[in-house]
Amino acid sequence: MDDNSYWRKNLWILLFGTFLTGIAFSEVIPFQPLYISELGNFSKSAISLWSGAIYAIPFVVVIFTSAMWGRFADRHGRKRLVLQTSLGSAITLFLMAFCTNVWELFFLKALQGFFDGVIPNSIALVATGTPRQKTGYALSLLSTGYTSGFLVGPIFGGFLVKILSIRVSFMVTGLLLLSFFLLTYFFVEEHFKPDPAKLKEKKESFIKIIQGFHDTKFVVWILVISIALQIMNNSINPLITLYVKELMGNSNNLSLVSGIVAAMPGIGMVMVSPFFGKFGDKHGTSRVLTCGFILAILFLFPQGFAPTVLFFGVFRFLTGISNAALFPSVQTLLAKGTPATSTGMAFSLNQGAQAVGICIGSVLGSVVSSIWDYNVVFYMSAVVVLITFILVKWKVPNLKNYDKV
Repeated sequence: MDDNSYWRKNLWILLFGTFLTGIAFSEVIPFQPLYISELGNFSKSAISLWSGAIYAIPFVVVIFTSAMWGRFADRHGRKRLVLQTSLGSAITLFLMAFCTNVWELFFLKALQGFFDGVIPNSIALVATGTPRQKTGYALSLLSTGYTSGFLVGPIFGGFLVKILSIRVSFMVTGLLLLSFFLLTYFFVEEHFKPDPAKLKEKKESFIKIIQGFHDTKFVVWILVISIALQIMNNSINPLITLYVKELMGNSNNLSLVSGIVAAMPGIGMVMVSPFFGKFGDKHGTSRVLTCGFILAILFLFPQGFAPTVLFFGVFRFLTGISNAALFPSVQTLLAKGTPATSTGMAFSLNQGAQAVGICIGSVLGSVVSSIWDYNVVFYMSAVVVLITFILVKWKVPNLKNYDKV
């Protein structure tokens, strides 16, 4: 496969598609409680409970469906699964505009989790269709797509809600995802040949699936890293506004400043991800991963004793730089360390691991901050990363073997 082949076209189309998916999955999060309040006469505590349940349900569903989608992708192709999940997500989001009660919204959010396979299967499609010496660059660039989408989503959603309404914003996002479905259908290429052995395989348990990989230990530790990184991020993210309020006091600019601070990691990640990807392809992805661990630890601890919101914002930006080294490196190592016939399963399992980390992180952050204070959550997150780093260095000494696969 040469540099002029179809992989570049695929990369740019899927970059655009994952950007739209990031927007679709994040744009309504800040306004979800407002939409819930429109669907019934709820008390303040009831709205909080429903908001938490509706936020969590897609991730809970992903935990149970990721292996199923991975098995399907390895049997029938990643493009087919990107098409199915993008179309399903488009229809589901469009239907959210017509909810008449909160249970309908809850069901559709669960369905959204069921169709949450666009990003991992886009990653798998790029990983299997890109020359191995370009994999780090391609996956790092692709990561800027969905990271930018999650970054822009709340801003885009706020704009739509302001000029139109929450319901219309669901319709617009659904139509955008439909456009991604059409682009993928007509322009993305996948030279996929079904493996007869895969087609004959029966449904297996999670343990059997993991044991089916060539290097089981390696895959397990990649999943552990993914869980730890999501715990790191999602123990902090729900508390950003509250911590900014604590640093600023009662300020009229709280919503604006907290929004900017919340965006800082995404901005940092988008700016430097391609650089880390190219560096990893040339010098080794495991080195980039090690660098990311060290930077994350160094940048998280100071946030716990931030004297001003400016100091806090700067270190949130620096955390985005460490994320740019960590997240794409995990995906690149997973792509290089698993056979092409099992890449769909590998990335779907990784998606399930991320969902587990999101659920654990959001609960853990809430519990720690309620017992102690917001700043302790940053110390806890840094300790989680430090322990994970030590364990990986101790238990997976052959990580560098996958740098040049």
